[in-house]
Amino acid sequence: MAAGRDPRRDFLLSLFQAGLAAVNGRTRMRAALDGRDDLRNAWVIAAGKAASSMTLGALDALGPRVERVLVVTRDDGLDPRLAADPRVRLMPGGHPVPDASSLAAGRAALQMAAEVTPDRPVLLLVSGGASSLLEALPDGVSLDALRRFTTWALGSGRDIRQVNALRRRFSLVKDGRLLAALSRGRVEGYYLSDVPGDDPALVGSGLLAREEESQAVPGGLPDWVLEMIHCGVPRAGRLPDVPLSCVGCLDDARAAIVAAAAGAVPVSCPAGRVEGDALAVAGDLCRRLMQSGEGLWVLGGETTVVLPERSGRGGRNQHLALGAARGIAGRGDLLLLSAGTDGSDGNTADAGALVDGGSIRRGEEAGLDAGRCLAAADSGRFLEASGDLVHTGGTGTNVGDLILGLRWEPGHSLGRDPSM
Repeated sequence: MAAGRDPRRDFLLSLFQAGLAAVNGRTRMRAALDGRDDLRNAWVIAAGKAASSMTLGALDALGPRVERVLVVTRDDGLDPRLAADPRVRLMPGGHPVPDASSLAAGRAALQMAAEVTPDRPVLLLVSGGASSLLEALPDGVSLDALRRFTTWALGSGRDIRQVNALRRRFSLVKDGRLLAALSRGRVEGYYLSDVPGDDPALVGSGLLAREEESQAVPGGLPDWVLEMIHCGVPRAGRLPDVPLSCVGCLDDARAAIVAAAAGAVPVSCPAGRVEGDALAVAGDLCRRLMQSGEGLWVLGGETTVVLPERSGRGGRNQHLALGAARGIAGRGDLLLLSAGTDGSDGNTADAGALVDGGSIRRGEEAGLDAGRCLAAADSGRFLEASGDLVHTGGTGTNVGDLILGLRWEPGHSLGRDPSM
């Protein structure tokens, strides 16, 4: 990074890695299924950004007792170790905007459901991102319409519950419909949660469960969105009683970070999730850091960004980080990391960014203006120039965003190494 080997930056990056390790999909699924000798000739359907790692964990635990597997994930998440297994069918899906491969994956999942024999063990493994990666549409809703809706929804400033409440209305797999199609089998659901309250009805827009209270269609929707909703199919009837297990969540990652930082710095880990406008959250976090004593703040959640008609490079974590960089500009004692646990952010392959009091100066020296980049949703361009982007590659998990704020004077000892 352009800022040099500041040990405080290394400390925050080490803590972020500790959080990721605590919610790794392979590790968590292996632990969840260890000793399950009752699962024989099992089928697995895995969908989401962590589908490959969750599947690897299931295969670790069950070995030859797994007979057939469908894995739907992003192109960069297709694990070659699974590709070599003749039991496994790997299918890419579009993300964050669905594409033709998302619909092909949806057809494959429904076909597999149609072939399930009575009492067949079926493991449904779901992680965030499945809403886009796996889809099947009713008559009257085209792929172009779905893509238009997704692009509109992602830039609308709506939170995940509001977006899911709309897109589950015109899907043949969401809102419990895939679960209903699998009802002849003996289904068990496992999920990595990136949603508020770890509600399984929100993960994948209802691949594992559905919200029992039907929400009214909100007002103010464009006419073309209402037309899509009117093409939707009725809700599935009574769903099978399926045991569900959350194998990893944001609080697990935060707890691991708190444990890793213990003894190194004072730690604050407020209850609840960070949500709302990314810049408003950035301003609030800067105020908290400035008003607190030396120490670490461990937060997480999912913010929102209203995108301009033509947006640049970046995502909500980079937007938040650049907003925070403006708030702490010139301060030598403040740093903030905001990054997605899935290793990506918005339309980039960067997880997020780690900014400090010199970030704005470094970006400006490269000829960029932070305010203009924020207005154009082009934070990634500024943060690349300032040397603050965080790149992890594939993480094997997805439990939302982590935000770490540190107030610590340069040169002060950080205590023990959090990776020890």
